[in-house]
Amino acid sequence: MSDGEVELTAAGPFGDADRAAVYRAIATRRDIRSEFLPDPIDPAALARLLDAAHHAPSVGFMQPWNFLLLRSIETRARVHAAFVRANAEAADLFGDAKQALYRQLKLEGILKAPLNICVTCDRARGGTVLGRTHNAEMDLYSTVCAVQNLWLAARAEGIGVGWVSIYHEPELRKILEIPAGIAIVAYLCVGHVARQHAEPELAAKGWRQRLPLEDLVFEERWGQRQG
Repeated sequence: MSDGEVELTAAGPFGDADRAAVYRAIATRRDIRSEFLPDPIDPAALARLLDAAHHAPSVGFMQPWNFLLLRSIETRARVHAAFVRANAEAADLFGDAKQALYRQLKLEGILKAPLNICVTCDRARGGTVLGRTHNAEMDLYSTVCAVQNLWLAARAEGIGVGWVSIYHEPELRKILEIPAGIAIVAYLCVGHVARQHAEPELAAKGWRQRLPLEDLVFEERWGQRQG
């Protein structure tokens, strides 16, 4: 191999069973809320989830993510209190019919899950980053890819993940002592599950249904459909 060349490896399709497993993880991934078991996560399994997240694509290979692991019930109780305050505010934003349904929904598992993970993005990591020179948000998108990797790996492990987004960021930042310049991308509740909803919970409870894929696909330019 000459200077400047890099080794290439085979990139053909997976075998039938492996391919089916990937699509099964995607199709059966759920946002877990009430179904967490109290069992602790095996350290080896957690290491596999974090390693999967760390193998996400990132612009300029900047790898902007950090994973803040939260096990202490005291810390999680403070985060839960912040959620409760924000959730009460959120309920008031919906009309009467939706508000009643909203108040019945379980929207987090902060205390029930044995582990919470706050996934952050270091927006200064790597300095001037290849591929980010004209789109400054690419570091955030890269971190979201890490979240998705972790979520799909968790599904394969029989571990549930719930994404909590109802909080005031300054309050969460203060609780977790996250410095300026570090963006909070995801607050995740993580734990084993024995059962989960057969379809997305919000669809099952009538909040919203999955949109038809054919309505979302355009050809060549915005709004133009095939044929």
